[in-house]
Amino acid sequence: MTSLDGRVALITGAGRGIGRAIALLFSQAGARVALVVGTRLDEAEETRSAIVQESGQAIAVRADVAQATYVDHAVNTTLATFGRLDILVNNAGMGGSKTCLDTPEKDWDRMMDVNLKSVFLFCKRAIPEMLRGGKGKIINISSMYGLRGSPHTAAYSASKAGVINFTRQLAVDYSGQNIYVNAISPGLIETEMTRQKLSDPAERKRFVGQVLLGRAGTPIDIARAALFLAGDESDFITGHNLVVDGGQSCTII
Repeated sequence: MTSLDGRVALITGAGRGIGRAIALLFSQAGARVALVVGTRLDEAEETRSAIVQESGQAIAVRADVAQATYVDHAVNTTLATFGRLDILVNNAGMGGSKTCLDTPEKDWDRMMDVNLKSVFLFCKRAIPEMLRGGKGKIINISSMYGLRGSPHTAAYSASKAGVINFTRQLAVDYSGQNIYVNAISPGLIETEMTRQKLSDPAERKRFVGQVLLGRAGTPIDIARAALFLAGDESDFITGHNLVVDGGQSCTII
């Protein structure tokens, strides 16, 4: 397995789902981990406890990922505890969207804040620390919906498309300084966010029927991709959007 020995990773949205899977796998690979959550500190503590039980090192930090003061606090706490920051995973996000005409302005703004502005704020705060350390890996979690239109996902799709192109722009600006920036676009993944639509047998059959591999993905599928991008094996990859969707985006819906 890829080794992250001696490295420190900060992961947003780390209390459950994809973020939790990434945190656990990174810890198993040797990283010390800062788990950042927006509201459910209890979930982050559960993740931290699971890591500690496996002899790993982790802290849980509560922060509104869309506010600079909280982002500063999360990064400063990580530095005070572990002394460095090598890997940033911007996983925090929210779903639930509507058509353009049905989307209230406040809902649009909140979607952009959580899904896109948070990526900007954490990168802005983390990159200087990575430059001081001599190397950094940034992994931004986008979505298949950031690559194509989908019914009733105006704000969500727009925010995730922004994550992909912001990733490319960061790569353009900082790759010459040993900062590697990539995105992952998951397809249909079994998480709390998708649980409701997948609990209906007819809807599950419809969505899974779009996936060439014939199943929904799981958080560990995304975590394994993130581990590869966080390790030295991916040192000739930057500005890339890695689609992890079981072939779902190959189909015409």
